[in-house]
Amino acid sequence: MTLPVLDIPKAIAFYELLGLHLIVHTHDAYARLELPESSATLSLSLVEELPKGTGIKVFFECDDLDKKVADLKTKGVLFEKDLIDQTWLWREAHLYDLDRNHLVLYRAGKNRKNLPCRKK
Repeated sequence: MTLPVLDIPKAIAFYELLGLHLIVHTHDAYARLELPESSATLSLSLVEELPKGTGIKVFFECDDLDKKVADLKTKGVLFEKDLIDQTWLWREAHLYDLDRNHLVLYRAGKNRKNLPCRKK
């Protein structure tokens, strides 16, 4: 996934604060970060203008969600919606990055793919 951003260095700093690890940054128009303990990556691409409308929503599953959210709060990260247990059996916290991309930190465990309402 590639997110549009207005300032690559500031976006890198924000995502590193969230725990991602910078793996590519050759110029200030593009960067790629790796999620901790995963082979998944997130790219950042410089744009002159952010997309209009509701924007992009990215979900990051965290094993120890409550601890992660508490740790980020001590580092000054502001959450739009604090931890909540959803009716679909996920626990979520919502925040926005510096470019208003909607981020959801969540814990679903076995319910990520095996919800009670899953079609057989």
